[in-house]
Amino acid sequence: MAQTKPVDEVVDGGAQKQQMINVECISDFEEAPILNISFMYSGAQQRISLKLPVILSKFSEAVEMDDATFFQRWKILSGAEQECQKILKSAGPMDNEQNRAKVIGFGLSVIEGIDPNPENIVAASILHTQNQQVGCLLRLEPNAQAQMYRLTIRSSKDGVAKILCDLLETQI
Repeated sequence: MAQTKPVDEVVDGGAQKQQMINVECISDFEEAPILNISFMYSGAQQRISLKLPVILSKFSEAVEMDDATFFQRWKILSGAEQECQKILKSAGPMDNEQNRAKVIGFGLSVIEGIDPNPENIVAASILHTQNQQVGCLLRLEPNAQAQMYRLTIRSSKDGVAKILCDLLETQI
């Protein structure tokens, strides 16, 4: 859901107006929301549809947890629709620090020291929607020899793991 503040009805030629938009996540979504704009120009009705640069992970909040809590929740989230796993070919040099930054940028908290392999990235977040909070857990396991990754995301709501996995796949 998007809320906007009213703007002036007339914009002078060559002038600009800034429009603030507040977006609230009602429920999980795959496609970016569309903002439909209509206005009059030279007496004719004009319409523009703009895809807003908003993805589901923008509503995630990083959460900290200890290893016992992480693995307890990981085991509970074992339903087919609660997990998405992908094997990804590295698009470039395998840079673990860069991947950590990308995971953090997706609203997840990287949890250090709980995976036996220090190269693996383990992370957690809560996805906030209007009606529900969805727990999300992530493991990113690099294989330097094969130049590949295994990305696994589990979530407490069916389908959310797949959406987040598809989004993150494009970044790794």
